[in-house]
Amino acid sequence: MTDADSTTPPLRRGWTTGACATAAARAAFAALVSGREPPDPVEIGLPGGRRVAFALAQFIRGEDYAEAGVVKDAGDDPDVTHGALIRAKVRRAPAGAGVSFAAGPGVGVVTRPGLPLPPGEPAINPVPRAMMRQAIAEAAAELGAAPDAQIEISVENGEELARSTLNGRLGIIGGLSILGTTGIVVPYSCSAWIDSIHRGVDVALACGLDHIAATTGSTSEDAVRELYGLPEEALIEMGDFAGGLLKYLRKHTVPRVTIAGGFAKLTKLAQGRLDLHSSRSSIDLPDLAATARAAGAGEALCAAIEKANSALEAQATARAAGVDLAAPIAQRAWDTAAAALANPATALEIIVVGRDGAILASSGFRPAIRREDPQK
Repeated sequence: MTDADSTTPPLRRGWTTGACATAAARAAFAALVSGREPPDPVEIGLPGGRRVAFALAQFIRGEDYAEAGVVKDAGDDPDVTHGALIRAKVRRAPAGAGVSFAAGPGVGVVTRPGLPLPPGEPAINPVPRAMMRQAIAEAAAELGAAPDAQIEISVENGEELARSTLNGRLGIIGGLSILGTTGIVVPYSCSAWIDSIHRGVDVALACGLDHIAATTGSTSEDAVRELYGLPEEALIEMGDFAGGLLKYLRKHTVPRVTIAGGFAKLTKLAQGRLDLHSSRSSIDLPDLAATARAAGAGEALCAAIEKANSALEAQATARAAGVDLAAPIAQRAWDTAAAALANPATALEIIVVGRDGAILASSGFRPAIRREDPQK
């Protein structure tokens, strides 16, 4: 470790949309019941027991409601909702009614089965709902009031921000989801994306589908959609998170699974990587040269592959020399994916897609049983 590395500060954690909504809801409820100004900062409890305080960015008192807003701070995580204003509009509910939830502007509504909430419900996930119920109960006890409230959560520009998420693919329409299981955002954990992958599998199963296709990008998605004519619910935007998908499929069986991606991404998978992001895994060019050698390449071609600037250059060089690298990469990627999936009830297929959308190779469908002696 260099001196510069030793002085680099740790990445700053942030707060989930669920934690921000909870803080806003507690502040609004307290102001509504007491008739006074809301607590600022307002303190809430997180699921793990930690208590944290949030500053209010906005407060409005209406004729029969109070509304508070909190600006989400995602820390050093590249979160699409960082800086978003999350509001909670709270009204009193009849005695014994408990706490109910509604989607305001910028918060989506569930329209498909398979998610943690049934169709028709606002996309406010179970843990944030539990956090808000706890916060309302605490505030009610302090104020000597009944813990009955109607809470409407909204996110400024949420519908626009949702276009950068997977909500539309999951059937969450009209805005963002209010998420979080701990209340804390861990920088670069990518947990939200992986959770969306899992929810995509759940939706596909709830829709009765027996074939899903997980892809690394739009080009491979278009290719596999055209090949099989799959409906939108069957298409999973896996991105770089092959491991997040495959491990979930161990216990959530889909009869047929296609993984489609570009040559470079699937070369990483073939070389044993389950995280395909450029900053977290790299391509082993000598290993790719060895694959070419096994496919019949001469030593001059193998040396050129080892010196290539990228996997795509290596593949183009091999292809120009009449050596097919896509087919063995598809087979080796299948070996890695099958080992991670380890579910013989699933027939797994790997498809390598060119940059022009052409299908370069397919492993074919086989039960996801790890081979005893996978080709290296």
